[in-house]
Amino acid sequence: MGAELERLIAALARLPGLGPRSARRAALALIEKRETLLRPLVLALEAAAATIRPCSLCGNLDSIDPCSICSDPSRDERVICVVETVGDLWAVERARAHRGLYHVLGGTLSALAGRGPDDLRIDPLLKRVASGNVTEVILATSATVDGQATAHWVADRLAAFPVTITRLAHGVPIGGELGALDDGTLAAALRARRPL
Repeated sequence: MGAELERLIAALARLPGLGPRSARRAALALIEKRETLLRPLVLALEAAAATIRPCSLCGNLDSIDPCSICSDPSRDERVICVVETVGDLWAVERARAHRGLYHVLGGTLSALAGRGPDDLRIDPLLKRVASGNVTEVILATSATVDGQATAHWVADRLAAFPVTITRLAHGVPIGGELGALDDGTLAAALRARRPL
C-alpha cells in the first residue's frame, strides 16, 4: 500500500465513528469510484474549508454570517435555545420543535477536562440577553454531570435578567419501556411528572 493511500486511510480514521477498518473500506470506495465519489467529495471539502465559518451571533456553522437561522425573519428572536455544540443545534432543528434562535456554548464546564467558564461562549449569551429582546432562555444541555453543572452555572448568570429560564425535560423516551430504563432516567421522569 502506497504512502498516499496510507495517509488517506489515516485521515479518514480520525473522523468520528470511523475506525481503521471503516477508514480502509471508505478509502477503497473513494478510490474505486473516483469520478462519482472522490472528486465530488474533494470539491465539497474545498468549498467547505473556504466558506464555512461560525456565526458571530449564535456559533452555528454556515457559509453566511449571521447564519441562515439568525437571519430568518420567521424565527422568534425572543426565545434562545442554549446548546453545548453545533451537533446539538442540528439535532434540535431536526426535531422541528423550536422556532426561536440558538446559542452554542462550545462545550460544557468540566473540571476533569480543564474547561472553565472562560472556555465557553457564555459572555456573548449574556450580552444577547442583556439587549432586552429575549424573554425566554431554554437550557438544552445534556443530562450528564457536566451538562447539568453547566446549565446551573448559566442559569445563575441569567438570574439577574428579566427572562424565563427553562430546561429540557428528562425522562422516559417515546416508545420506552419502564423495565428497560436505567435508574437515573426513571428517577428524572418521576421528578419531572406533570398533571394530565
